[in-house]
Amino acid sequence: MTAQPATVWQLRLRRLRADGPAIGGAFTLLLLVALCTAAPWIEAALGVSGVETDLLSRFDPPSLDHLLGADDAGRDALARLLRGGLTSLSIGLFGALGASVVGTLVGATAGYLRGWVDMVLMRFTDFIIGLPWLPMLIILAALDLTKLGLPEALSRSPAANYWRIVIIFTVLGWTGVARLVRAGTIALADREFVLSARAQGATPWRILRVHILPNAISPVIVATTLAMGRIILAESGLSFLGVGIQPPQTSWGSMLTNAQDMIATAPWLAAYPGVMILITVIAINFLGDGLQAAFDPQSDRSAGTR
Repeated sequence: MTAQPATVWQLRLRRLRADGPAIGGAFTLLLLVALCTAAPWIEAALGVSGVETDLLSRFDPPSLDHLLGADDAGRDALARLLRGGLTSLSIGLFGALGASVVGTLVGATAGYLRGWVDMVLMRFTDFIIGLPWLPMLIILAALDLTKLGLPEALSRSPAANYWRIVIIFTVLGWTGVARLVRAGTIALADREFVLSARAQGATPWRILRVHILPNAISPVIVATTLAMGRIILAESGLSFLGVGIQPPQTSWGSMLTNAQDMIATAPWLAAYPGVMILITVIAINFLGDGLQAAFDPQSDRSAGTR
């Protein structure tokens, strides 16, 4: 009995598994997510706190009591690093996913319907691309939510501040995915299997959902992965400028902000979040490069001819 030929997705997974840097990046990201998610249990096991202040422990160097030292309020630096990592990583993930969902909807609609719909959506995409990225981030992050009609208690809450940052990256970051999906949709819209489904009376939504998007999703996965690194860096920059994550929440960027005046007395407080941002972004880029190589259409075609 002859073995069944490998599917395209099995070939892609096989190529990804053979990419050492990509697997290393994925393992590093999973480890960081696991450690940051387990922050409350790690604090309890070590008997430290990343929230409660202890003025007698201010600027304690690394020791058995505080493995990475303590900050200017006596809070454990390791616990703060894990709490801040959970915030930064989740913002990167949700922001990238949100931007990909919006970009996929816009790109698929424009590419399938074409005509004036395509023209309007793509001109709007060009308008968003033309906006100055950094000034818009700062303006939207510093916007007073009470001016939009939200209650003051809600607008000042940590949850509102967190989700505002996620929404900002979603609103400004979908354009690249929209162009990728539009190009893929246009390339697939006139293929035989799509024309057959259309002739059988399938609705546009079903054609997009069943026949087009599954075949155009590969570049979206790669773009989403790489966007996570950019969003983590951008969020760190916003927090460093004082318009990102606000106390009592913390992120790696806000930890850098707090540590900038203590470089001479406690340089380790600035080194920890900086190193974590560097490791995370490098791991994401390694994983993104591996996914890009694994999902390369040229590799798929060459594998299919063997």
